[in-house]
Amino acid sequence: MRMTNTNANTNAKKAPFSPSHSDADLVNQPIGYWSSAAGKAVVHHIRTMLAENGLTQPQWWVLNQVVGHEAGRDRKEVVEVLRGYLEFGEGPLHHDIDALIGRGLLSQEESGTLHITETGTALQQRVAASQGQTRGQIHEGIDDAEYVRALKVLQRMIYNVDGRAWHH
Repeated sequence: MRMTNTNANTNAKKAPFSPSHSDADLVNQPIGYWSSAAGKAVVHHIRTMLAENGLTQPQWWVLNQVVGHEAGRDRKEVVEVLRGYLEFGEGPLHHDIDALIGRGLLSQEESGTLHITETGTALQQRVAASQGQTRGQIHEGIDDAEYVRALKVLQRMIYNVDGRAWHH
């Protein structure tokens, strides 16, 4: 049996979830393939929602690093926290910060301190609500214990092969 994307039309009724293989066959399936496929599908889903709201994923990360900081947030600090995310690096993050400033979603003092504007705050709040719905779609049929277990298994596999991963 094959897994298919039945979510081409979000208004269409989805077929019930069915695993691709029996448990006996799943045990021999390659984790690299399935973890990569899951990552690609989830990130695509999230990025689509963000794009519908006029943001890239790194721009969303930047807004979330600045929102709630009444005194602002140092640009260098924001870049330091985010530069390791999905191997984006510093250059693109500076570009994304500049784009947010250009759109009036952030402002920057001469010292480099970033502030979220009223427009930026309104967008961040609207997208945060959408992200809650998106998270609900991604986690549908998966309870918190299963989710935590899946993350622990993936983290252990990373550890087992001397890999490195970190998320705040």
